[in-house]
Amino acid sequence: MSAEAGPRCALGFDVGARRTGVAVGNSLSQSARALAVLEHPDDRPDWSRIDALCQSWRPHILVVGEPLTLDGEEQLATHRARRFAAGLRERYALPVILVDERSTSKEANRRFADARARGAARRRDAGLHDAIAAQIILERWLQAGMPGPPP
Repeated sequence: MSAEAGPRCALGFDVGARRTGVAVGNSLSQSARALAVLEHPDDRPDWSRIDALCQSWRPHILVVGEPLTLDGEEQLATHRARRFAAGLRERYALPVILVDERSTSKEANRRFADARARGAARRRDAGLHDAIAAQIILERWLQAGMPGPPP
């Protein structure tokens, strides 16, 4: 996503066992914001909601958090995220980038606690944690110079 191509939109995903957080960002501002939390209690993506988000935002690239252990090893969640990324790639024919998401949950917890302290969030908004984690994943990728395949 070079600057010469103009601003590019990206959707970021934090894939969990029961929920997936979604964020949107762009290459011009190199910032992202939490967008949605998609429930999937049967461990299957909510493709209809993802379809709607992709239609609404028209992303040029999709970024998925890759949950590795603190030692950089794979785990069950790593395989779930990779399956999800493969599904995105197949369904939307867009570039899909995997980004190391280590420590994003801690950072999301800190940001949520800060928002609560400022009065910008309430305890009932705790479900937004997953969307905040997706925002952090997307911010990391944007601020790292958007590495990966060209759009």
